[in-house]
Amino acid sequence: MDLIKAFEESVLASKSLPAQSNENLLKLYSLYKQATEGDVNIEKPTNFFDIAGIAKFNAWESLKGITKEGAMTQYIDLVANLGR
Repeated sequence: MDLIKAFEESVLASKSLPAQSNENLLKLYSLYKQATEGDVNIEKPTNFFDIAGIAKFNAWESLKGITKEGAMTQYIDLVANLGR
């Protein structure tokens, strides 16, 4: 199975995972963004009270430099582990 197809299947599978911690949700979000868009391409939220937006930005920014393929692989592995 090619990587893109496996990634797309993992994205679908992630929607039926049991409830996850915020940490796991941020990992899923940031790996998805890195896999689909590459390095962070937005400005960091400046509203101090946008805690979720800042957390998402920081999680995605922490993956800077990881290839799209690498992020897809990590996403697939994470979904598989969370689904156990």
